[in-house]
Amino acid sequence: METFKVSNKVREKSMMALSVYNVGRQQCTPGYKWGPGVRDHFLIHYITGGKGTYTVGDRERPLSGGDVFIVFPGMEISYQADQDDPWSYEWVGFNGSDARAILNASDFAPERLVMEKIAYGDRLHNCLCAVYDSYGSEFYNTVAMTGHLYGLLALLAEKAEFVDPVRDRDAEIVRRAIAFIDSRYSYTISIEDVAHFVGVSRSTLFRMFIRYLEISPKEYLERYRIRKASALLRTTDLTVGSIATSVGYDNGLYFSKAFRRMTGQSPTECRMEARETGIEGAEREQGTGAAAAGTDKESEAEQDAKVPAAGTK
Repeated sequence: METFKVSNKVREKSMMALSVYNVGRQQCTPGYKWGPGVRDHFLIHYITGGKGTYTVGDRERPLSGGDVFIVFPGMEISYQADQDDPWSYEWVGFNGSDARAILNASDFAPERLVMEKIAYGDRLHNCLCAVYDSYGSEFYNTVAMTGHLYGLLALLAEKAEFVDPVRDRDAEIVRRAIAFIDSRYSYTISIEDVAHFVGVSRSTLFRMFIRYLEISPKEYLERYRIRKASALLRTTDLTVGSIATSVGYDNGLYFSKAFRRMTGQSPTECRMEARETGIEGAEREQGTGAAAAGTDKESEAEQDAKVPAAGTK
């Protein structure tokens, strides 16, 4: 049996509501183990063959081909391949404000970390392959990976069987609030406007956002606006003031301060960085990096293929 590991890690996590952190596949060596440890993002594994164990705290769960397991951020876990029939799996790591809200509509929860012998394994495999095949260093790769990840999570939501009426109702309110922000962020809306639209008090909306997204509605709105502003800075020649107005800020100075607080750089620095990256990319395509243009996927895959059995991904 030939063992391999390909782990494509995304170096820069764009300020998106959903971002892919890493994606890969592995045929494990006998006894290969990750952990104990914690992740700072969600991680979904689909087991394509073999056997292994998934341990959360002091609970160990034997798993095999056709099973799926998820890792939640901050949860102490480990997983290990069987000695005689080591498993192979595919995975995608991700996070963002949409991640938890969408997962709340699936069968995954902190108390339900495993789904056994799923009937839609081929569809899940295809979704994971689509994310994997979209990997690259350009911005459009990031957009494509995120799009395919939304498709994967939509599949999990479509196939959900456990229905908690209260959780489902509250999650729907959060989704409606997010949709309202998505359609009205360019106006000077307030959190009171959002709460009024979904029919709850501001304090109730706050509790729901903390429960499902782990951030307040105000922080979500500001992150959303800054994310949109970042995209405009990278892809248009609009002035900083025009971009501030376009994403719902009526005060350019406040926008610049908020942008730096969220991203660690000023709007102008963000635009300069994007242009410098674009120039470097163009030079590589013209031949400066033809040898390296096999791309980050190949170079990282070669490096990760050398990871020993007790290594990490």
